[in-house]
Amino acid sequence: MSHLRKISTVLALIASLLSATVALDACTQIQQAVSSASSVYFPVDLLGNYAADIAHWASSSTQLSACTVEPGTAADVSTIIQIINSTRTPFAVKGGGHTANPGFSSTTGVHISMSRFSGVTYDAASGTATIGTGLIWDDVYQALAPYGVNVVGGRVSGVGVAGFTLGGGYSWKTNQFGLTVDTVTAFELVKPNGDIVEVTEDSDADLFFGLKGGLNNFGIVTQFTLKTFPQGQVWGGLITYTFDQIPAVSAAVARFASNVTDPKAGIIPTYNFLLGQPGISNVIFYDGPSPPAGIFDEFLAIPHFTEDVSTRSFVSLVQAAPSNVTTGARGAFHTVSLLNYSPNMINAILNESVFWGTNLALAGATFISYDVEPFLPSIYTHSTSPSAFPPSRGPGYQPLNLYFAWADNLLNADAIFHSALQQSAQHLTDVALAEGQAIEEAPLYTNYALYDTPLERIYGDNLARLQSIKTRVDPDNVMGLAGGFKF
Repeated sequence: MSHLRKISTVLALIASLLSATVALDACTQIQQAVSSASSVYFPVDLLGNYAADIAHWASSSTQLSACTVEPGTAADVSTIIQIINSTRTPFAVKGGGHTANPGFSSTTGVHISMSRFSGVTYDAASGTATIGTGLIWDDVYQALAPYGVNVVGGRVSGVGVAGFTLGGGYSWKTNQFGLTVDTVTAFELVKPNGDIVEVTEDSDADLFFGLKGGLNNFGIVTQFTLKTFPQGQVWGGLITYTFDQIPAVSAAVARFASNVTDPKAGIIPTYNFLLGQPGISNVIFYDGPSPPAGIFDEFLAIPHFTEDVSTRSFVSLVQAAPSNVTTGARGAFHTVSLLNYSPNMINAILNESVFWGTNLALAGATFISYDVEPFLPSIYTHSTSPSAFPPSRGPGYQPLNLYFAWADNLLNADAIFHSALQQSAQHLTDVALAEGQAIEEAPLYTNYALYDTPLERIYGDNLARLQSIKTRVDPDNVMGLAGGFKF
């Protein structure tokens, strides 16, 4: 048995060396073939562009690649993907790098960083903005602010445009206008065969459908064209509460989720376990300079630990959330889709934060949080056409985001936290089912779902159609050389 194990180890080492050789060869070919608008970097540049290219918000999502490539034009992206296909080299495409799923935008092969696709162009005549896929939403909001318009984008600082949009996109403006994919009018796409096309509903309805929530299965998107909407000052910010105020805050959250129907109002209360204690951080939002009386009064009246609530710019509101506090930690997301946030459900979420915060301390937990995200049940009614996600325009499922962060992978911590997230999501699902929420087949949000979530739980009845589109657009399965949820 020992002899067989040694042979297996040697074979694995040989395979690894061969893979590295192929990747380095592809890197060299790319370096020689791309224009001066693009650059290739190698690990010797570990403190420069290479390091920035491979870096992710969650350190557990970062891998050392054979090289990184920063393409500067769609034509160079075409060249790169054709070389990747001819050499069959594993690769990754990274936009903002905010995914917490390992290998979804990282690789040991050729790492493509879209950072040079950073343009934002507003077209007042069409009421649209064309946005590069290397941006984070903070940059987009800043660029559009002088025009008095905005797009349906991310709710917290540091989130990338690319993965967020290709996964669906829940926004502060979703109650009013739907998900981000509901507002896309065109994708500039480099297909797996290298063709550069603009995909619209008129040019290719199937592919347009697939790109709206279908992630990185159909090629490399270099820019999006999104509908814009008028944007003035907004009101809101972050309020934090200590553990003794949790019952009052939870009651207020349940009442808000059940009673508030103003589509301009939103909240993200997060049940945290930090430094051995539970607490709540709550971002409140109103899409206007001041909210009508009564919507947020209860939250403001509860004694708080900190408060940063004011009339402000949209980007200031987005940056008020402490989403970057755990930058650089190992981390993972998972999710449950709910029909409502009942008092019983909210209490179960609180109990989970305390249970796992306590029980994962010895495994190196640094932060345990559960983001409660109530939306109006009408959020899926804004689109005029179907999309890959959500797979149906039925009930307006409300996402719950589970986020666990930890220090390192000693004692197999990655696996421990992965299992804990699965157990916690299942327990909360069981709680919802027990109180009569029909969520057995509720689609799980792509951008929160843990990496081994079955595709059927994300795409439902859409999966067969998506697989058919993938076969047509990518018959050589080039995109299968990249990580992610694969059709």
